[in-house]
Amino acid sequence: MNNSAAGFCWVGSQKDFVDEPDIIKLQHMIIGRYGGNSNAGQYKNEDGCLAWIDQTNDWEFAILLDAHNTAESAELILSLFENNKDQFVSLLSCSLTRHTFNIIEQKVLKLFQSKEFLSVCRQATGETACLLVIRKDKYVWWFSVGDCVFYMLHPELAVLRQYQVNQRQFYEWIGQVNTFEQKVPCYTVGVKELRKGKNQLFLTTDGLLECPNEPYAAPQNIYNTLMQSGIEAGIQAMFTTLIENNVRDSTTIISWAITVTEDATKASNQ
Repeated sequence: MNNSAAGFCWVGSQKDFVDEPDIIKLQHMIIGRYGGNSNAGQYKNEDGCLAWIDQTNDWEFAILLDAHNTAESAELILSLFENNKDQFVSLLSCSLTRHTFNIIEQKVLKLFQSKEFLSVCRQATGETACLLVIRKDKYVWWFSVGDCVFYMLHPELAVLRQYQVNQRQFYEWIGQVNTFEQKVPCYTVGVKELRKGKNQLFLTTDGLLECPNEPYAAPQNIYNTLMQSGIEAGIQAMFTTLIENNVRDSTTIISWAITVTEDATKASNQ
């Protein structure tokens, strides 16, 4: 990757951030990690995340993981994508076509269904939810197994009360229990067109949503916090709220803003 590119990879078994909210900037992307409150009983963090950015070729790639039992399954997925990074960088560095995201989906499925990956998953302890989000040009592609959540935040969508892109899917995982071991794997995938103006992309594990008193269970509360404070200060405010509500579960967030100058699709009579 060139000088306009950056990458980041972390898993909670490296550092758990229990009682220690942490926010870092990776170029224009913000990554927030909080391991939960120790006085609520938390003592480990099994989340993970990966981010690649290439501003010259106009794309971002993010992976968010929420494992349980151990972080082994998250570690396996991070290693899988780091070891195959060149394939995705090469594809995303080309001009976008109507086939680009279909090719990416097939590459992802090939990796997850490979004999080698399935074999190491069988030996792992625990399993993980997995959310992939790629932004290229004025489009965003997502692939989800499990209950991590992706929001696309824009005033035009907020007026229509649309915030959340994917739906949380329970009883789906990758790892020791593995959807890709089934006769028919279960996952969700989609593509969204960004709206004209500023779009905020926001990925989170479910610790944010399942906090006691549910301050962020309603997506408009996430939207309002980010719009009022900006991404970095907004995530800090969220972590402060989690601490005040004595959250146990860990929360990992990846968020960034993309400004689109082209008109977006509208109805013919608008």
